[in-house]
Amino acid sequence: MSLRHGLLGLLAEGPASGYDLARRFQESLGSVWPAQHPRVYAELARLADAGLIELDSRGPRRRKAYRLTDAGLAEVRRWLAEEEVDHTFRLQTLLRSYFFWLMDPDSLRAHLEREHRFYAETAATLRAYAAAKDRGEWGNSPQTRAMRIAIEAGVRLNEALAEWAEWAQKADVMTDEEFGTAAAPQQGGQPPDGQQPATAHGESGAATSGTGTADAEAASAGTAGAEAPADPAGSADSSAPGGGSAR
Repeated sequence: MSLRHGLLGLLAEGPASGYDLARRFQESLGSVWPAQHPRVYAELARLADAGLIELDSRGPRRRKAYRLTDAGLAEVRRWLAEEEVDHTFRLQTLLRSYFFWLMDPDSLRAHLEREHRFYAETAATLRAYAAAKDRGEWGNSPQTRAMRIAIEAGVRLNEALAEWAEWAQKADVMTDEEFGTAAAPQQGGQPPDGQQPATAHGESGAATSGTGTADAEAASAGTAGAEAPADPAGSADSSAPGGGSAR
């Protein structure tokens, strides 16, 4: 039912013809929820029959503009606030990834490079739109603010997919002979045998109790118990919380 409610949402901005709505769907929502002209016109007819929209005006070449009724506005608000979200994620990129085992390595590398380039460029384009909205070039209406939120989701999704494609190229899982040989994690979160647990500072085997952290760091440098040198500004540790000493 998302096309139905998408049309109601667009008409909440003001009257529009079927052609205008199809164009706006393509420009604003095409990559999220594509809708061809015939589907848009058919859905408009059903919305009119249901009393959710009504004829606003007629123009040349049998052009009809529709406007939202009070019932239509109530319906789109009900859909936004009450109806459960359909989280189905139909993405051909991910569907194809399930069958990468059927591709030869060179073809797969070329495919992943194209995917990375597409998603990175799309993210950059959307980021430019977002920056323009942040500068106020599109005004500050409620519609513009909502679109800014939607654009940010698009930016982040495309950036994530670009990073995924880059990872898939570098990891080369399909040809990696060591794939599936990683050591299982130890019970209780302990590292594999032969590895020392890391301290809060990421140092393997350094003491973290008894003597303070500063002493542990000094010991690892061969100066156990020595005080940390003062910084150029004269503070014992200007980065310590509250501006005090780390000790």
